[in-house]
Amino acid sequence: MTAAISRRTCLATAAASVAGAGALLGVSCATTPKIEPEGKLPRWYGFNLQPKFMVHDNRRFDEEDFAWIRELGFNFARIPMDYRCWIDGGDWTRFSEPALKEIDEGVALGEKYGVHVMLNFHRAPGYTVAQPPEPLSVWTDEAAQKICALHWEKFAERYKGIPSSRLSFNLFNEPAMVPSTAYRTTVQRMVESIRRHDPARLIVCDGRMWGKAAPTELLDLGVAASTRGYEPFHLTHYKASWVQGADNYPLPTYPLKEDGEVKDKAWLQKKCIDPWKEFEAKGVGVMVGEFGVYNQTPYPVVLSWMKDCLDLWREAGWGWALWGFRGSFGIIDSERADAQYENWKGHKLDRAMLNLLQQGMAKG
Repeated sequence: MTAAISRRTCLATAAASVAGAGALLGVSCATTPKIEPEGKLPRWYGFNLQPKFMVHDNRRFDEEDFAWIRELGFNFARIPMDYRCWIDGGDWTRFSEPALKEIDEGVALGEKYGVHVMLNFHRAPGYTVAQPPEPLSVWTDEAAQKICALHWEKFAERYKGIPSSRLSFNLFNEPAMVPSTAYRTTVQRMVESIRRHDPARLIVCDGRMWGKAAPTELLDLGVAASTRGYEPFHLTHYKASWVQGADNYPLPTYPLKEDGEVKDKAWLQKKCIDPWKEFEAKGVGVMVGEFGVYNQTPYPVVLSWMKDCLDLWREAGWGWALWGFRGSFGIIDSERADAQYENWKGHKLDRAMLNLLQQGMAKG
C-alpha cells in the first residue's frame, strides 16, 4: 500500500469513527455541497482559519473551530498557509512529515464536520503579500517556480482521492502587481504539477491586483477564481497596524464619500460585481475568498457595509469566507469597543454580525 493510499484510508477512518459525535452536533457530511457542472462553484459560506497563517504563530487546528462553524450553519473553511510551517530545518526543498500531518488533521476535521476545506498558499515559495518578502520571485525566477511546483505536487499526491467536494486548492494569495502573462505562466505550471498526480482536483486562483482583477488570462486552464471583499479599503482597513498610513485614514462612514465619489451599494455593484459577472459568464466559477472589516471601524458602519456586500453576493450567487472566525475581523472575540457581545461557550460572540452572515446564506 502506498503512503498516499494509507493516508487517505486513515483520513476516511478518522471521519467514520467520529460520525456519532457529529450526529450529536447535528452535523452530516451528506450536506457538504457537491461541485456543480459548467464551471459553477457551490455556494460555500464560512471563514478563513489561521493556525498555519504565519510561521511564528504556527499551531495545530482547533477542533472547536470546525465544530462551531458547522453548528452555526456554515460549510466552508479556507486555510491560508505559510510554506515555512512544513519545511524541514528552513530548507524549502525538504518537507517535515510531522508538520504535514498537522495539515492532514485540518482536512480530516473538515470531513468530520461537513466543512469544505480550501488549502491556500498565503506565503508560497517565491511570493507573499506579507512581510518579509520572499528572496526570489515565483513570477520570474525558475528556481522559485520549480520549488513552488514541488510543494503543490506534494499536496496533490498527498490528498489524491479526496473528492473536490471536500477539498480544493487555492494556489496563491492575492497576486499584486503581477503582469498577466507572468501570472498565467506560473499558474499553468502549478496546475500541470497538480494534475500530474490529481487530475480531478478543484483549483481556485485569486485575481490579480490583490484579488480585485478578474484573471481572464486563466480562462482556458480549467480553474475557478476568487475575488475579495475589501472595498472601500479605507473603510475596511481603518487603523490596521499592518497597512502603512492606515492610522491617518479619516473616520469612515458608509456610504463613504471620497475621491469625488459616493461609495455605496451601487458603487460596489459597478466596481466589484459587474466585471466579475462578465468573467463568470465565460464559464468560470467565482467566489469571495476573503472579506471583512478590521475592528477599529465604527460598528454601525461595519454592519451597514456588510449587509450591502452580502446582498450583492447573494444576488450574484457567490459563496464567501470572512477573514477570520475568531479575532479582529471575526465573529468571536473580535474586541470591537462599540459592539454588543453575547457570552457564548465562554467566548464573546458578535450575534448581530452572525445574524447578518446567516441571512447572507439564503438563496437569492
